[in-house]
Amino acid sequence: MQENRRISNLCLIGFMGTGKTSVARLASELLQFSFLDTDDWIQAHAGCSVSDIFQHRGEAAFREMEREAVRHLEGLTKTVIATGGGLSAQGDNLENLKKHSLVVCLWASPEKIWDRVKSQSHRPLLNDSDPKARIRQLLAQREPFYKRADILMNTELRTIREVAQQVVLQFRLAASEQK
Repeated sequence: MQENRRISNLCLIGFMGTGKTSVARLASELLQFSFLDTDDWIQAHAGCSVSDIFQHRGEAAFREMEREAVRHLEGLTKTVIATGGGLSAQGDNLENLKKHSLVVCLWASPEKIWDRVKSQSHRPLLNDSDPKARIRQLLAQREPFYKRADILMNTELRTIREVAQQVVLQFRLAASEQK
C-alpha cells in the first residue's frame, strides 16, 4: 500500500457477477458505514437505467458518468462503495479511488461469472451473439487494472457473508496500519 493514503472508505471493484454489490451491502452493515453503488448513483443522476444510457447515449457517455461519480466519491468517508465492472479500467479512476479507499477486487472465473449472470437482462455488455466469449474478452482486457487493487479476493467458493467478513477484516487491518 502506498504511503500517505487516508483510507476512510472501502471500495469493491471487479467484473460483473463477482458479488460486488451484495458483498458491499453486507460489509457496510458490518462496518456501520454508508453504502453507495456507482451504477445506482449514475442512474439517479441520469434519470434512466444503465441499459438506457448504453442504448441511447453510448458507452463513452456512460464512462464519463463513471468518472463524475468517482470525483463525487472523493468527499465521502465511512462509505462502502460498489463500482461498475469497467469503472476501474477507465482513465485514472482506480488511482483516484485509492486516494481515499482500500480497493478490493472480487474475482471469479469466466465460467462462474456466466453462471451467475446468464439470466440477468440488465447487462448491456452481454448483448452479444456469444456472451461467454465476451466475458472472457472483457475479463482479459480488465485484468491488468483489477490486479492493481490493494487486495484480490476470489469469490467462487465463498458465501457472500464469508467474502464480506474477509473484506471487512482487510479494511480494519489497513485502517489500523494508518494509526
